Amino acid sequence: MTLIYPELAAFMQGGVSIMVASRGIQNIPSAVRALGCRVLPGQEPGRDRIRVLVPVPQCRALLQDIRATGRVAVVFSKPTTHQALQFKAEDALVASLEEADLAAVEAYRVMMSAEVQQVGFPAESAQALLACAPTDLAPIVFTPEAGFVQTPGPDAGEPMPRRAEGGRP
Repeated sequence: MTLIYPELAAFMQGGVSIMVASRGIQNIPSAVRALGCRVLPGQEPGRDRIRVLVPVPQCRALLQDIRATGRVAVVFSKPTTHQALQFKAEDALVASLEEADLAAVEAYRVMMSAEVQQVGFPAESAQALLACAPTDLAPIVFTPEAGFVQTPGPDAGEPMPRRAEGGRP
């Protein structure tokens, strides 16, 4: 059974707002807006990995917290529909940047810019919000242990259904 099926992977890697949060050993929270996501197959069936790309200058505390605790929560939210999902894990780590990460960030900028234009923000605002030098990116990688529906409405906060590999919930 998997938490991340193809439609969710497409959603997560599309024009969605991505917020990454953690907490330190003193339980003080840290958070940052991510600049892209890659969903990667895990070593075991149903254990896909999520790789979110964050701007180092804006999230030094977050990176320190992840290194200290391995805890992470990531929310993916689509501005035009408010569809939102949250994943949590305790195995997060800060990884080395890969060439595919740079392509993911560039694709994300284009998709997110188009998305926020639909709700009235100029493309320039999105580009400024998502600007980051490639040398300032850090990937945070984790295997989601739990997922939650966060779309406003009666199911908000409910656990996400798991699916059989390639199947429906």
